[in-house]
Amino acid sequence: MQALAFKEFGGPEVLHYLSLPTPAVPSGAVQVRMSAAGLNFADIYRRKGNYVLHGTPPHIGGYEGVGTIIAVGEGVTGWQLGQRIGFADVPFCHATHINVPVDHALLLPDTLSDIAAAAIMLQGLTAQYLINDSVQVAAGDAVLVHAAAGGVGQILTRMLVARGAQVYALVSSAHKQQIALNNGATAAYTYQQDWVQEILAATAGGVRYGFDSVGITLQQSLDALRPGGRVVSFGMAGGEAPAISAYQLMMDSKGVVGGDLWTYLNSGAARRERAQRLFASWQNGEFGLPHIETFPLSQGADAHRLLEDRSFAGKIVLLNSEQD
Repeated sequence: MQALAFKEFGGPEVLHYLSLPTPAVPSGAVQVRMSAAGLNFADIYRRKGNYVLHGTPPHIGGYEGVGTIIAVGEGVTGWQLGQRIGFADVPFCHATHINVPVDHALLLPDTLSDIAAAAIMLQGLTAQYLINDSVQVAAGDAVLVHAAAGGVGQILTRMLVARGAQVYALVSSAHKQQIALNNGATAAYTYQQDWVQEILAATAGGVRYGFDSVGITLQQSLDALRPGGRVVSFGMAGGEAPAISAYQLMMDSKGVVGGDLWTYLNSGAARRERAQRLFASWQNGEFGLPHIETFPLSQGADAHRLLEDRSFAGKIVLLNSEQD
């Protein structure tokens, strides 16, 4: 098989398109010929050595994707050769072939293309748990969304607007402000503005919830809350979050909630139920596809460079063009 892999940590230049042995199919799994795989910031963190990795070098990134079953392991029932499946939490999928444990395999709606599925599964499931599990957002709530023009940010904004929440979006440029507004945000600010004061003024005292994927902005996100509000910290795209004063939290009855998707994708039943709800939400028009850029898997280093370019807004999908 071919794989986008790295043997040492560093920039996109450490990525190489390698020929590696195709693994045997273990019991309880199916082998999939990949068609499309999502690229996410977590893949960049892993390439840089800042995030948990599985296995030994050469390391293969990727966790979400779509493909066709080409082999079935011992003990597997209910899955057939030629069947199209998706997954959101299986490592090593930036390759032409991958073994998918059946508890992680997801049926996809016929109306959802391979590219579209690879573009929304991980980030859509993230947005879903943020507003339903980390906190419970209701109609009328004022909500702060960081990186609102990114993959999670765009879906999250659309889901919040569909629920009747008022979204105050944060982005890195004027161009991205317009993206956030087009997705239904009540207002959009850039990080260059005094956005805490802008939000406090616009909301008459602060938002009820903040969704912070940046990390280093955690204190500012807390400052933008009304008393009794909550920030969900679920990423570190800008760097590690600062230490927070417990005294400040106590005095204003504020809170910080940690968020990680893997907490909620903890069984086959949970994966299937959450995926079904996500696909229904897409089919009902509660959110649309983000802007999608595609790259051949062999050009994955260029895809990494684009994702790290702060001018990019949307989702990157890697395509397998190799033939068996």
